[in-house]
Amino acid sequence: MNQHQLSIEARFRPEVLERILRVIRHRGFQVCAMNMASGTSAENINIEMTVASQRSVDLLSTQLSKLMDVACVQIQQQTTQQIRA
Repeated sequence: MNQHQLSIEARFRPEVLERILRVIRHRGFQVCAMNMASGTSAENINIEMTVASQRSVDLLSTQLSKLMDVACVQIQQQTTQQIRA
């Protein structure tokens, strides 16, 4: 599976994390790691996450960018790694 590291800046709302995770799941990605912290202002949050899938990360990035409270989505790096269940 390919692993991708994403950086997401969003407006702090109680439901924004749920929306982001739902899009990730619906697009066929699996969350491997996630870290969330307050942004420079109390209104924003920064989410760093690693996701895995065989699919293109560009599709996920485009869909996340369409969410109403998401300000910015950046693809940090991509690595190929075998994940065994």
